[in-house]
Amino acid sequence: MKKLMLISGVSLGLCLSSSVALADDHEPKAAKSEKQAANQVTFRKSILQLVRSNMGPLGAMAKGNIPMDAEVIETNAERIAFLGNMMHDYFSLDTSAFSVDTEAKSEIWKNYADFTSKTQDLVDAADNLTQLVASKEDSEYRKGIAKLGATCKACHDEYKQD
Repeated sequence: MKKLMLISGVSLGLCLSSSVALADDHEPKAAKSEKQAANQVTFRKSILQLVRSNMGPLGAMAKGNIPMDAEVIETNAERIAFLGNMMHDYFSLDTSAFSVDTEAKSEIWKNYADFTSKTQDLVDAADNLTQLVASKEDSEYRKGIAKLGATCKACHDEYKQD
């Protein structure tokens, strides 16, 4: 519960601190200043770092480096779904016109529908993993984690600079 409250607090802080209105027409908006672009990149990096911190233990379980733990799988999958739902909002501001410290490729905003589809794939895979735990399909956990990891890779392959 404390972990969920922490995630909720971070999310609320990101929402309140954001200097961009959330996209309402599913098309990215252009950043209006370097400061706005830099702030948005900071928020995106925060979300992605939280996703990474929750994927780490799942990947270790899938590789057999640590034992499968249904409670951790469920908690981390729920967090990843929550964070994945926020990605659209925090990538809806096109920052490519400014020199900001980001690993995001400008292709995100050229292929925004595909990018948002990939973020939805992440959410769907995380939700599926949560459902596997709820139905106690422990023999499927490894496959569910792999599918979730594949959604990360699919987005990184297209939209993250090396």
